[in-house]
Amino acid sequence: MPADLQDLLGDLVSVNHRLTRVAARAAHGSESPALWRTLSVLLSTGPIRLGELADLSRVSQPTATKLVAGLVTRGWAERTSDADDARVSLIDMTPAGNAALTAWRSELAAALLPYFADLPAADIDTLDRAVAILRDRVQATERMTTPKRAGTPPR
Repeated sequence: MPADLQDLLGDLVSVNHRLTRVAARAAHGSESPALWRTLSVLLSTGPIRLGELADLSRVSQPTATKLVAGLVTRGWAERTSDADDARVSLIDMTPAGNAALTAWRSELAAALLPYFADLPAADIDTLDRAVAILRDRVQATERMTTPKRAGTPPR
């Protein structure tokens, strides 16, 4: 990998983290970023075991347990039985959780809009293309690294 690509990817990750913090601050979000990250993981994986959810959400298993309890209390997630192992529960997002995540993402975008509204059309096209490239690469990586369960449709 060329050094300039490696540097660019490092900058991309760093700027993305900063942009996420700016957006959350501008949207006056009071929820933990871990909560939204956990819902995002559930959206992309479908039903998943708690340990796998903790790993993909980048939190400890006790933290994931607390996050899931809060999501279940809100009606944003549910525990279901694992068809492959009755001793294990799977965590899944509910339609209400999907709606909450969609609303939060919309709030973030609306909060950022004033900072980007003056971009020329060519820059907007560049961002659109960059998002498409990143989405494709991330989805391909997730397909290679996320355990798939029999009978679980991809989202």
